[in-house]
Amino acid sequence: MKTRLLLTCAAALWLAGCEFLPEQGRTEATEEEMVAVATDCPGAVPTFEEDACLLPEWIALGLASQRGDGDWRSAKLIEVEQALIAREDARHLARAITLSWGSERQWSQAAELFETHLRSAPETLQPLLRYWRNELEGRRAMAGQLSRSQSALAAQREENEQLAEKLEALTAIEQNINLRQQSP
Repeated sequence: MKTRLLLTCAAALWLAGCEFLPEQGRTEATEEEMVAVATDCPGAVPTFEEDACLLPEWIALGLASQRGDGDWRSAKLIEVEQALIAREDARHLARAITLSWGSERQWSQAAELFETHLRSAPETLQPLLRYWRNELEGRRAMAGQLSRSQSALAAQREENEQLAEKLEALTAIEQNINLRQQSP
């Protein structure tokens, strides 16, 4: 009888699926939970306040900076400067994120801000900020490489033009010599 009851319970669990089993220590947040946290956050200029909004606010700023145009970036930089943030380092890092998606001229300023203020960020935020800094440095390196390649290409074109002029001059001299040899 006991075996039969045990087999019946096992069959019921098997047929019902995993819904009736107790949850094991779930650590990952569902997408709905993350959206709920993100919508509960103020969304203005992010701070270093250690709460549920820390990462969502910084991620939102990074994504908005990446998608925004120059006008958005200018308005955001003004908003960052006027924000009432207790820590200056948070303001500088928000500025760095905004500048890092601006023009190439702004990239060096963003890199300096990242370098100077990254260590003052909370430990939970530092990996994200380091990722953005490294991505910025990668873009800066590629832009430098592109600039060097364009300079080398321009130098090669200049050299090619000079060699073409010399070839034309040598061809003219050769034709002149051939004409002199043919005439009596």
